[in-house]
Amino acid sequence: MPRELQLVNIEDAKPGKVYYPIQIKQVPKPTPGPNEVLVRMTAAALNHRDLFIRQHLYPNIDPAKPLLADGCGVVVAVGSAASPSLLHQRVILTPSRGWARDPLGPEDPSRFAGVAGPGKNVLITGVGGGVALQVLQFVVAMGSNAYVTSGDQAKIDRAVAMGAKGGVLYKEPRWGATLRKTLLPKERPWLDAVIDGAGGAVVAETAGVLRHGGVIAQYGMTVAPKMEWLMKAVLANIDLRGSTMGSRQEFRDMVAFVNKHKIKPVISQTVHGLGNLDEINGLFDVMAAGSQFGKLVIEIDDDEENAKL
Repeated sequence: MPRELQLVNIEDAKPGKVYYPIQIKQVPKPTPGPNEVLVRMTAAALNHRDLFIRQHLYPNIDPAKPLLADGCGVVVAVGSAASPSLLHQRVILTPSRGWARDPLGPEDPSRFAGVAGPGKNVLITGVGGGVALQVLQFVVAMGSNAYVTSGDQAKIDRAVAMGAKGGVLYKEPRWGATLRKTLLPKERPWLDAVIDGAGGAVVAETAGVLRHGGVIAQYGMTVAPKMEWLMKAVLANIDLRGSTMGSRQEFRDMVAFVNKHKIKPVISQTVHGLGNLDEINGLFDVMAAGSQFGKLVIEIDDDEENAKL
């Protein structure tokens, strides 16, 4: 029988006051619809979303829904209208659904052009997380000057080894001013963009470093679900842009970019076996402590029944 990693429900749980246990539950094997395929998962990775769900800090939590939001696998069945050539193909998954393409959406190049490119200065906060490291790899491949923040100098050093120009410790006061004074080139002493997943004081620290009309791309808020928006950011015409998974077209473009530049994700730690709950709980502990440098991955048992649409 197929299995899912689910929460153990706790009645009347309060946000931030609970830490749901996890369990493995057997579920019926799905049958693909006409335009669907059935994928046997071979690996999946943790995201902060999973940690927040266990803490009841994420919207619309459903204990009956499986955890984990990205991964890879093999197509084991195809629907009647799907291409038979997909059978036995290795695939990666995106949790976004229904957003194929929209000229008013983020994939419109007239709205997002110029965020990164040769010679531009881009700050990636919280390097060490899987998304931040993937962004670092993308920015370096684009020919931009990448700068990073971290609470750990060793992580900054590893990011520099991957191509970052330098980094600052966000635990230090006025780290934004330190970045401007000590790292940014004299001929271009400003940031063109900030890619942030933490929130907190990111606007206060970077509004004086970003060029007028610069961009803060926000893909998460791990510090708190709210952050300050300051008048100095308004006066500098800074553009705050929320970023989720994007459209399927953007995902295709990203995959093509990864293939072109031969980018491989950074893996921090791997656990073998979906049923290995003790070690999976250990991955959650690593994420909660923020000590990872890369993705936290579960290699799923080689079981033909571990399939999902």
